[in-house]
Amino acid sequence: MQVRTASNERIAALLRDAIVRLNRRLRQTRPLGELTQSQLSALTSLDLAGALTPRELAEAERVQPPTMTRTVTKLVDRGLVQRLPHPTDGRQVILSPTQSGRSVLAANRRAREAWLSGQIAALSAEERETLRRAAEIVDRISRA
Repeated sequence: MQVRTASNERIAALLRDAIVRLNRRLRQTRPLGELTQSQLSALTSLDLAGALTPRELAEAERVQPPTMTRTVTKLVDRGLVQRLPHPTDGRQVILSPTQSGRSVLAANRRAREAWLSGQIAALSAEERETLRRAAEIVDRISRA
């Protein structure tokens, strides 16, 4: 009897679809009335980078600078991002998250992790181990 294996393309499609659905579900766990997805993404990029110029942030988020300017203005107005003078270029500013911004990100992470933890708790021990191994593999793929 021959064992039939899925093609790499089929595995890629299944994995992509599962990740998209999971990501969508995780986004739905964020508190209502909080940040938009683009604001949350920009704040996350700043938190990961530490500090960026508006142009660098726009490039990281793959949006046009005027779009990022509007997003940053809203984040600054809410006290989640600060603008500081650029150390070497007086025409530029450096953007970085405030402590309030980091707190908002932490609350969003906790909400997503709580939902996901509840879903994982409903799995069998074997499924949880398979998922742990799959997470390691997906992480390795994402870093390649």
